[in-house]
Amino acid sequence: MKKHIALLALSLSILVSCASDRKDYLVTIHTTFGDMKVLLYDETPLHKQNFIDLAESGDYDSTTFHRVIEGFMVQGGDIDAKTGERSNKTIPAELSQGYIHEKGALAAARQGDNINPKKASSWCQFYIIQGKVYSPEEIDAYQEQMNMGKKNELFGEIIQKPENQEYLDNARTFQKEGKQAAVDSIIAIVMQQVDEIYKPTALTDEQKEAYTTIGGTPHLDNEYTVFGKVVEGLDVIDQIAAVQTGRGDKPTEDYFMTMEVEMLSKKKITKLYGYEYPSEK
Repeated sequence: MKKHIALLALSLSILVSCASDRKDYLVTIHTTFGDMKVLLYDETPLHKQNFIDLAESGDYDSTTFHRVIEGFMVQGGDIDAKTGERSNKTIPAELSQGYIHEKGALAAARQGDNINPKKASSWCQFYIIQGKVYSPEEIDAYQEQMNMGKKNELFGEIIQKPENQEYLDNARTFQKEGKQAAVDSIIAIVMQQVDEIYKPTALTDEQKEAYTTIGGTPHLDNEYTVFGKVVEGLDVIDQIAAVQTGRGDKPTEDYFMTMEVEMLSKKKITKLYGYEYPSEK
C-alpha cells in the first residue's frame, strides 16, 4: 500500500512539473501612454531570467525611457541612473537564436564593439524597436549595401596584413602621384583575395517578410541580443517614440515605467496574443 501511495505521489509530482513547464511569464510594462505586454524567449535563458528577476524585484520601477529616436527605437531601464551607482555587470550575448529586430522586438543595450568585441549585454538597459516599414526594393538595396560594407571591411583587414604591405605602400605612393589607374589595379588585386573568402549574406524570408510588413531595424540583426517581443501595445511604442527630445536623444520630460510579472499557460498566451512557441509546434 505504501509503495502504491509513493508511486501515486511521484506521478502527481511529474504531472505538476509538466503543467508548470507549460506555463510562461508575461511581463506588463506600464507607461504614461498605456501598457505593453511582453513575452520573453525561452531560447535566450540568461536574458530572460535576468529581466524577470529585475521586473519582479521592482528594480525597473521608476526607471525612465531615457533615449528615444523616432523611426528607430525607445531605450530604458537604466537602474544605475536611478540608484546613482554604476555597475560593470554584463550578460553574455545570446545571438545565435535567429530572433530579429522587427517592430516590438525587445533587445539588450550594450557597449560598442571597440570595447566590447564579444557583444556582451548591459545587465539592465533594454530597448524596444519601432523601426520603419521597407519596400521590397529598399530591402534589396539594403542587402546589397550590407554586403558591400562587409566586403569593404574585409578589404581593409586584408590590405593591412604584413604580406600585403607592399600593395599598401604602392597604393599610397600612386595616390599621391595622381596615378589612379595604378591604384585601381592594386584594389582589383586585393579584391580578388576578398572575393575568394567572402560569402555574401542574404536576408532570410522571415526577415524580408517582417521588414516589409510590420517593419523594424535590420542592420541590428546578429549584433545585439533580442530576447523578447511586445505582443500587445505596439501603439504605445509609437507614442513614446514621438515625444519631444533634446540633447543625446533624451526626452525633455521624464516618462517613467513600472513592471508587473504574471504566469499564464502557454496555450492561453497563444490564444490571446497569437505567439506560437517553437517547442509547441
